[in-house]
Amino acid sequence: MTEPSSSLKQTVRERARGCCEYCWSQEKFATQSFSIEHIYPLSKGGQTSLENLALACQGCNNYKYNKTKSKDPVNQELVSLYHPRQQQWQEHFAWNEDYTLIVGLTPTGRTTVTELRLNRSGLVNLRQILYAMGEHPPN
Repeated sequence: MTEPSSSLKQTVRERARGCCEYCWSQEKFATQSFSIEHIYPLSKGGQTSLENLALACQGCNNYKYNKTKSKDPVNQELVSLYHPRQQQWQEHFAWNEDYTLIVGLTPTGRTTVTELRLNRSGLVNLRQILYAMGEHPPN
């Protein structure tokens, strides 16, 4: 089975509370539908199971594609990208002072910020507006 069932998709959406599990964008403010993505890609042997699925905005899903590893921009070592089922977001990322930028705290965090472009200009602009409205960061 490659396409998640509608009930599995709903469970993933509820677990993520309507937020991209990488950049924490909120689906209710997105201009494009979010995707249920395979954290470990099907093309690399990943399974369609609750433990391997994440809610992702279109930007994060597109930039991640089938990547699971990349080079840390600081030391150039090959590291795994952030895995939302096996790792805690707060251990690898933090917000800057005004909550507009995601800062990578670890090699995995830095690499994921770079590869998925978690601070794309459109996201930063949206975060600024939503923060001013009291809607960002999501709870």
